Amino acid sequence: MKFFVNGDFSNSRLLQIILFFTLLYILILWITNILLYIEKVGFTYNSVVNYYLGSEEEFKNPVSYLGLLELTHFHLFVFALALLLVNHLTAFINVPQSLKLSLILLSFLSGMGNIGAGWLVRFVSPIFAYLKIGSFIVFQISFLILLVLSFIAIGVYQKGKDGQPERG
Repeated sequence: MKFFVNGDFSNSRLLQIILFFTLLYILILWITNILLYIEKVGFTYNSVVNYYLGSEEEFKNPVSYLGLLELTHFHLFVFALALLLVNHLTAFINVPQSLKLSLILLSFLSGMGNIGAGWLVRFVSPIFAYLKIGSFIVFQISFLILLVLSFIAIGVYQKGKDGQPERG
């Protein structure tokens, strides 16, 4: 677990392979998440409102309290673990601190907005459909950037002349 503290996983080829395949799984999760969102919710105000509030024309019931609770419960767990991994790996690469901080804050806040907006549409006002769409898009873009930077991070650690990891 030493790499969680200082990012030193250059000496462990097995750990790099594990991280690579974990990131690959997360990339596939990211792709399927977008496809599910397109199929179930959509990117228009009306499609988001109809998803959460139901539609008489489509004979669709509103999303229930229990349905939202289960969805929230699952998403909080998955978002937390996935964001922990990609933000942690990104923290060790050689990019400006301000970019790292911006991506970290953007990913967590937009993820929370993405989860919370469904509740707001369902129980407060349909106008929050715009928040749902915007936070979903911002979350997916920030997560993709973090994912790409994480793939880069597992490859940038090379041994320097002194035997210490070189953070390129």
